[in-house]
Amino acid sequence: MTSSARTTVFDVDGTLCFDGRTIDGRIRTAIETCEHAGHHLVFASARPVRDLLPVLGGAFPTATLIGGNGSLVSVGGEVRARAAFGSCELGKLLIEADRFRAGYLADGPWDYAYTGPAEHPILGRVDQGRLARRVDLAGLPAVVKFLVVDATDMAALAEAGRVLGMTVNHHLDEAVIDFAPGTTNKWEALASLGVDRYNAFGNDINDLDLLRHAHHSVRVGAHPALDGIAHLTVAPDPEAVATEISRLAALPPAV
Repeated sequence: MTSSARTTVFDVDGTLCFDGRTIDGRIRTAIETCEHAGHHLVFASARPVRDLLPVLGGAFPTATLIGGNGSLVSVGGEVRARAAFGSCELGKLLIEADRFRAGYLADGPWDYAYTGPAEHPILGRVDQGRLARRVDLAGLPAVVKFLVVDATDMAALAEAGRVLGMTVNHHLDEAVIDFAPGTTNKWEALASLGVDRYNAFGNDINDLDLLRHAHHSVRVGAHPALDGIAHLTVAPDPEAVATEISRLAALPPAV
């Protein structure tokens, strides 16, 4: 990939997708306008690549995909893990998870393991395309993301992960904790692909560095952790998001 302000990066859930399953037609059309205007598209999500594909529904086949908050990348349809928990690191996290009786979703490069409640809403977003297998944790060749969905003390578990040196995003609104190995995040993954000048749309704390380093950044919604970070804020509404994407597409290449 080349470094260019004509690269535009989109978070997915809460930014483009508001029902956990689909992207509104107005937003899709606006993204297509961006693509036709010469923007290289990147979709960067907390979801693994496996769970991004059904939401995109076959659209934008030349886009670069960043999954697992930066631990997975897909370029030209080839998925690779660029960051994974070391065995010692994972072992320490599992000790903490056991201490707080945590239920979790662990993602490998493609398959996944799940120990949380059968009725948890996260399962509605996992493997919607029936592309993977649910296996025991030991059956994953690597663990690239570890999402805790319940625990006796979520805040204490999140802090334990930080002490271990992991990237931790505690999503209070969804009551989940997202652990990634080391300093892995969306922006770091994008930089590893050679992109340092880009536009970005995001809505949550895991988009903070992505928005902070963007040439032009748009916050969707009003997450307080992103106050003062993005250049512009728009409502979490398909029409508002589509309008801003279309506006960006209409700008000349130098902008």
